[in-house]
Amino acid sequence: MTAAEPSGSPTMRDVADHAHVSPMTVSRTLRDDPSVTPEKRRRVLDAVAALGYRRNEMARNLRLGSSTGLLGVIIANIANPFYAQLALGIEAHADKRGMRVVFANSGENPERERQLVSDFAARRLDGIIAVPTANQHDHLDPAALSGTPVVLAASPPHRINVDAVLLDDFGGTYEATSMLIARGHHRIGFLGLPAATWTGSERYRGYAAALEAAGLRVEDRYVRRNQPDVAAAVASATAILDQPDPPTALFAANNRNTLGAYRAIRSRAETVALAGFDDLDVADLLDLPLIVVSYDARELGRVAAELVCEHIDNTAPGSSTRRIVIPTKVIDYQQCPS
Repeated sequence: MTAAEPSGSPTMRDVADHAHVSPMTVSRTLRDDPSVTPEKRRRVLDAVAALGYRRNEMARNLRLGSSTGLLGVIIANIANPFYAQLALGIEAHADKRGMRVVFANSGENPERERQLVSDFAARRLDGIIAVPTANQHDHLDPAALSGTPVVLAASPPHRINVDAVLLDDFGGTYEATSMLIARGHHRIGFLGLPAATWTGSERYRGYAAALEAAGLRVEDRYVRRNQPDVAAAVASATAILDQPDPPTALFAANNRNTLGAYRAIRSRAETVALAGFDDLDVADLLDLPLIVVSYDARELGRVAAELVCEHIDNTAPGSSTRRIVIPTKVIDYQQCPS
């Protein structure tokens, strides 16, 4: 670096000094203003190249009151493969519009989620897609965010009017549990999610409804909820299976619970059937009777991005709150013994 070069990121004034023109001439050149003479345009562009100047488009757009071209996405658990697929679906739609996506992880912490939403709105991102960690959604109300469009993924809104894209949590769980029952399993354990979340309550509701429809009752001793990781799921599944008269099958409410249940079952001599919500890449390789509830997480993300972009473009229908449900598919990887 020479003494004449700036010590930090070059500014528009640095470019102007290097080209021996005014900052206004630099600004006009970068806007392709025809009033700039060819000779000055050449000097400015040469200075831009020499200094490595990059215009701060976000700051410029904020000053002009125009779009930032950024879409904010708040996910609950970056370690969960579901969110990777969701992100790919969102990015696919954003890319078609020339938008970029800013991802943030709430860590399933409602207070952190609130802060992230506030930060995104303060930075005037064009829209926000959020996977809420609890059922209090006042901080996601566009009216409280200077009109920033918001769409929820995997959870319906609670006391706010925004669009949402959901999975068929109830239907998928009901069908998979019913399949276990049809194959002779009348004692079925449940490894669930927190009751405060939509997915947690709906998947438990599907499990309980399938038992009730078959004339069976929920045994509380066979139910564990809120396993934050695979190790906790192993412990919960082991505790259920170590009881007298244990269940002959388990339903796991997400992929981490399925993996935990599988590890607990493998260590046992008796065969225990397993059904789980969320497909697994290695599902066909596991050596036990396995049923999974599969779905297209990328499609969920794509639809959420499409909805929020309709609000950004002001083409969304009126004040109606749309709920779009992504269907599930139950896959039987191995025949479960009755």
